[in-house]
Formats: sequence, C-alpha cells, structure tokens
Amino acid sequence: MALAEQQIIGAVWDSSVLDVTPAAVSIIKNLLEQREIPDHALRVFVTGGGCSGLQYGMAFQEAPESGDTVIDCEDVRLLVDPTSMMYLKGATIDYVDSLIGGGFRIDNPNAVSSCGCGHSFKGSEEDAAAQSEGCGTCASY
Repeated sequence: MALAEQQIIGAVWDSSVLDVTPAAVSIIKNLLEQREIPDHALRVFVTGGGCSGLQYGMAFQEAPESGDTVIDCEDVRLLVDPTSMMYLKGATIDYVDSLIGGGFRIDNPNAVSSCGCGHSFKGSEEDAAAQSEGCGTCASY
C-alpha cells in the first residue's frame, strides 16, 4: 500500500459539514497553484488562544491524518481534525477582499462570541476559562 493510501485510512469523507464559498475556493486553488502544490489540501483547525479563547488556523498539508474529516469542494480538499470539527461543524469559509486588506473569514454558528478582529471566538461558556490576554490584532477589555 502506498504511503498516501496509508495516511488516509481512518479519514472520514463528508462534504456536508463545512461550506466553502466560490470566492474562497478560487483563492485556495490560486494559492495551491502559486505554491506548486496542487495535490495538497487545506487544513482548517481551531486552537486555544486569541482574544476570545479559541482561534482559527489554516495550513496546507499533503494528506489527511487518521480521524480527519475530508471535505471535497470543487476540486479543493479541506481537512479538519475531530476536535476542531466540534467547533467548525456547520461553518462557512469565505474570502473577503476589502480596501484595508482581504482574508479568509469563517462564519461559525457554533461561536457564542467573537473578538473584533474575527480571528478568534468563544465556543461555549466552558471555553471562557481558556481565554488569553488578546491576539494582538484587537484590544481586550
């Protein structure tokens, strides 16, 4: 069995758990092309930190890991680990371009609150204890 085949054992293929807008798909495709890694996937994850206790992250990865949910969307693959999936299920990933800068935006129905910069959120009252002093992009009061 090839290494790539071994790495996807245990991955769950599901395209209904996370939405990706056409704008975000286009940017992801362009980034994969520019970096000459067309077979990679975009890992979307949640980690502790930021103004509101949890923050979003993204990174390119060659293959899924065991337990990952793999989302296929218009020839783009997204990878989400089981812990992050608890926070991201039902979310929409968009790409917003504005005069003061563009970037990926996650509209997350699981977020109880978000910080001003939109890069961190609080998932539930239990996550309040995990809050940090701030992500550096917006002020914590």
